Amino acid sequence: MTTVVRILGIDPGSQVTGYGIVEHSGAVTRPVAWGGIKTNGSHPERLKQIYVALGRIVAEHAPDEIAIERVFLHRNADSALKLGQARAAALCATFSLDLPIHEYAARHIKKALVGNGGAQKAQVQHMVKIVLGLREKIEADAADALAAAVCHAHQRGVNALVAGAKTA
Repeated sequence: MTTVVRILGIDPGSQVTGYGIVEHSGAVTRPVAWGGIKTNGSHPERLKQIYVALGRIVAEHAPDEIAIERVFLHRNADSALKLGQARAAALCATFSLDLPIHEYAARHIKKALVGNGGAQKAQVQHMVKIVLGLREKIEADAADALAAAVCHAHQRGVNALVAGAKTA
């Protein structure tokens, strides 16, 4: 019997933090929920909104693992700092469940889904819809979060194959 693993993908952002939840079992990955946490107000208020909203999502959907996009060097230090703080607020919202957290570079996620680490957002959105069999429009932040979750689901499969080869 194959275990079902629920993965929460997170695309951190100080204005919109995307989330996407998938269930992965064997070679099948199916979407559960996705969306964007839109924030407003001062930066500390935005961080609190991310923390509270993602905490509710974690409580409602009870993921088994977290996949999050790694922060990359940004245009300027202030933007990078704010993005890092949004990422930290999102991660802190998951700590109560003591889940494994897996980080992936944006280029790694794009390569896993699109086959090109420099893919555009529209390409990621398109491939997420195809891979997960979705028909409805998915906002870019939610698509990026679902892409992180799908990338992790695929990586779990690769890790299992490598582990099996080592024991054989």
